[in-house]
Amino acid sequence: MAMPVPENVFSEELPDREGASVQETFELFSAMAPKGWRVELIEGEICVVPPANGEHGEIVSELNGQVRDHDKGVGRYTGIGLSLPGATDTVRVIPDLVIAPKGSFDDQQEWHAPDPVLLVAEVTSSSTASRDRVQKIRAYARAGIPLYLLIDREADEAVVCSDPSGDDYAHKSVHKLGKLVPLPAPLGFTLDTAAF
Repeated sequence: MAMPVPENVFSEELPDREGASVQETFELFSAMAPKGWRVELIEGEICVVPPANGEHGEIVSELNGQVRDHDKGVGRYTGIGLSLPGATDTVRVIPDLVIAPKGSFDDQQEWHAPDPVLLVAEVTSSSTASRDRVQKIRAYARAGIPLYLLIDREADEAVVCSDPSGDDYAHKSVHKLGKLVPLPAPLGFTLDTAAF
């Protein structure tokens, strides 16, 4: 379910766009979103996501640091927009963390192809949890992203999805937060979720 957009979220009047396509409306919302807010387009639904809370940020920071400690040759990106193939339309997402070879996004583009991505990670929030668990699994698998790591704060679990196949991942392993979580290739190291 998309989060409702508060009436005062945009500082300017929205122009009259009656009859605008979903893509046009998405681009308008993206252009007018306040700093720190994310606007995503998933399965034809525009999702406006407020800035994350501190706990969410700490988990993303810890993930980032553990990946850096394991392999300094990969880039760790927050705020990178990915353009993914959808069932009918293009999907536009901004994952909490994207792992790819350094230099993969060294351009001026706002939206990037998922080809170099090794792993995407999402940390659930109350406004994003259902999309992170369902629609984003489909989108990331469809794009062929090798690993999807879901840190599900509400379920107190880390879910590692690997081997994308069609609209899903062939392998999913579920681990209680606070435990060691093996990440398969292409990363191939053990994530310590004790700090989560």
